[in-house]
Parts: sequence; structure tokens; C-alpha cells
Amino acid sequence: MTLTVVNPATEAPIAELAQAGEGETDEAVAAGEGGVPRLEGPRAARPGTAAARLSPGWSRSTARSSPGSSRRTSASRSPAPAARSAWSRRSSTTTRARSTSTSARRSRVAGGVAATFREALGVVGLIVPWNFPLNIASWKLGPALACGNTVVLKPAELTPLSALRLAELALEAGIPEGVLNVVVGPGSVVGQRLVEHPDVAKIAFTGSTEVGRQVMRGAAARSSASRSSWAASRRTSSSRTPISSEQPARLRTPSSTTPARTAAPARGSSCSARSTTDSWSSWSTATRRVKVGDPAEESTEMGPLISSAHRETVSSFVEGEPLFRGEAPGGPGYWFPCTLVEATNDDRVAREEVFGPVAAVIPFSGEAEAIGIANDTPYGLSGSIWTRDGARALRVSRALETGVISVNSNSSVRVQTPFGGFKQSGLGRELGMQALDGYSEVKTVFFSTES
Repeated sequence: MTLTVVNPATEAPIAELAQAGEGETDEAVAAGEGGVPRLEGPRAARPGTAAARLSPGWSRSTARSSPGSSRRTSASRSPAPAARSAWSRRSSTTTRARSTSTSARRSRVAGGVAATFREALGVVGLIVPWNFPLNIASWKLGPALACGNTVVLKPAELTPLSALRLAELALEAGIPEGVLNVVVGPGSVVGQRLVEHPDVAKIAFTGSTEVGRQVMRGAAARSSASRSSWAASRRTSSSRTPISSEQPARLRTPSSTTPARTAAPARGSSCSARSTTDSWSSWSTATRRVKVGDPAEESTEMGPLISSAHRETVSSFVEGEPLFRGEAPGGPGYWFPCTLVEATNDDRVAREEVFGPVAAVIPFSGEAEAIGIANDTPYGLSGSIWTRDGARALRVSRALETGVISVNSNSSVRVQTPFGGFKQSGLGRELGMQALDGYSEVKTVFFSTES
């Protein structure tokens, strides 16, 4: 069977790919198993080399892209410069990770000396979503390769092209065959096989909470020693990223950092896109300025949604007349305008993740009520607080049950710091040095000094 990749800005096919099945997935895992001995040096000495080799190749590849494609990569239409920057920073973190993962820590203990080592797991399965297909893949690939593992990467069916290009660049960079393997196919087939495969030591997954639970059940059923880490992304976690503010007009924040304009490049399809706020006037002003259009055009700030089916899903969250609805192009393309709706904390738009450019305006009367609304959810990935009061910023930040908080900023993801959620927004952390924890084993070796 073949898979057709579509440009969501034109609805035109841009690639036809062969779909992998269980057999091809098994072959990829076997290649990963075979790739372990080909990594240079002993098991504890090789971490990080593969990841360090790959960074320059990716930077050169995106730099050589055509003017149109250099701004947006793959069918998700995400900015390529951001991807290059993320991979460059990840390479820097990988260099530090390499020294951390290869160095033994020695401790004096009673009767001798103990040393602890980090060692690779083996073959790691990486399952990534369509909203940031290259960036999220790099978040997982960096620490996985830095710790000396081999990888089987499964991209989303809607956005497989950047992962396939990444595999080509890996070979061009001199990374041995079998170290980075890509399989393209349905999650119900390829993803499920990775989860169930006895030779896959770990699954790292970003996607919906529902599928995350399936991944954990599958890993647990396979072996008590299996590992999984996941970040909730679609339809759930970011619907509860809170934005609380006091006297927003007095904050005088730059328009480029307002919630609407920060979320626009991702079409709201970000697991950390802000979606609840009390500040109607500031949002409406910023939202009116967002230009929706072809991502190949320099002036475009927000492109289309990923598919027709997803556009229908996003539309279903807008009930009745919205507070504000922006403009979007007509004709082909999965367009959806920036939209603001008034809601209560019990409405569906406030309880589930829209994963599109729809924000719910929920009023509150004070700090305690704002914290209560924000925490009244099984999710907690990321949020923002807007205030000039430093004590309040610290107090509310500590009170919010959220993995990442930004004060007077909408940014959530920084390669140097850990990213992940509370409650049902995921297990483990991506990025930062903490990302290494899930991709290696810690071994203790004791040396007796007693005669």
C-alpha cells in the first residue's frame, strides 16, 4: 500500500510513499539491534558521537533549501529556521550529555570505592506527532543517540518527509546503518508493533493521552522491565494551559509576545499553546493583526491546519457566535481563522484540547479563583502568568499544577531546560539534561579495598 502526503496549503499531493507494516517494522528493529555493535568503541564510550555528527548535516541541508521550502519544512509547514536552531542547541546539549553519560562517578563508601556508570538501553522506539515533526523528533533523538542507543523513528503519517530526510542525512554524516531507522505507516500497525516488540527497550511517545495510555498498557503487558515515556499532546493537555493577568493594558507587552501571535505559527496545533485567558481586549487586538495565508509567503504568520478532518474537529469547538473571528484565505487549503470564544470552565472548549487557533476567554475575579480554574483539570503541561508583581508571579507559579510556567511570556520550550507536564500531561521530561534519565541505565560497581 502507498501513503499520499498532501500539502495542507494547496491540498495537492507532494509525495507518494510505500507504507510499512509489521514485517518492515521488525526489519527496522533488527537493523537497530545490528547497529549497536557498529557504533564506535565499547558500549560505555560511544554515546553522543552519532548525534554530534548529525547536527552539521542538518544545518547545511536546510540552508540549501529553496526560498519557499526554507521557511516551512514538511507537510506540517513549521518554520525551518526554528528547526535548525533547535537542532544546533540540541547538539550543544548533546556534547555535555556525552561527557555526563560516559563519565564514571566515584564515591568513597565503607570498605571500598563505588563507581556509577550510565549505559545505553539498546533499541529505542520513537513515536512523534505531526504538529512539530522535526523538532519533536530531535528532542527524542538527541538524548537517545547521546546515550548510545540505536533508534527506530516512526513519524506521523501526515508528516513523514522530514524524518526520511533526517535518515538520509544521518548516512551522509557517516552514522552507521542501523543506528537511525525510519518506518512510515499507520500507528495502529507500526506504532503498535514497536510497543509490542520484545527487542525494543524503550518507547518514547508524544501524542494524545488516550494513545499514551495504550502505549503504557502495551509496554507493561510485554515485560515488567519495559520502559515508556510520553507527553500528552493532542485533544487534551494544552486546553488547560492557563493565562492569568492583572491589568493587562498596563503591562505594555510587545504585540509579538501576546498569546495569539505566539501561537499563530503553529496554527494553535501546539501542546503548549495557550487557550484560556481573562484578557479579552488584549487578545482581540493582537488576533486581528495575525495574517493567515500560504506559508511560502514571507508575510504569513499562520498557515493552514493539517487536514480536512482536523479542520472539522477544530470547527466543532466553536458553538454559536464567537467573540471574534479573523480572516482566512478562500479556495484550496485547510484554512481556519483565529477565533476567540467566551466560555465557562465547564464548557467543552475549556475541558478538551482544541489543537487549533481557538482560544476560550474565561473571566475570574481574583488570584485564588484563577488558580482554582487553572488547576481544575486532569492536565497540566504549560501556562503563562502576566503580572508586574514579582511576589505574585512566584506565588502563583508555585500554586499552578503545571510542568512549565512562563511569566510575562508565552514561550514554553527551551532546549536547555526540561519540558513536560503534571498529571495526565505526560511522564518524564524532554529537553535539558533531565532528558538523559529516560534513555540510559545506571550501573553501580563496587571495588573492595579490604585485604
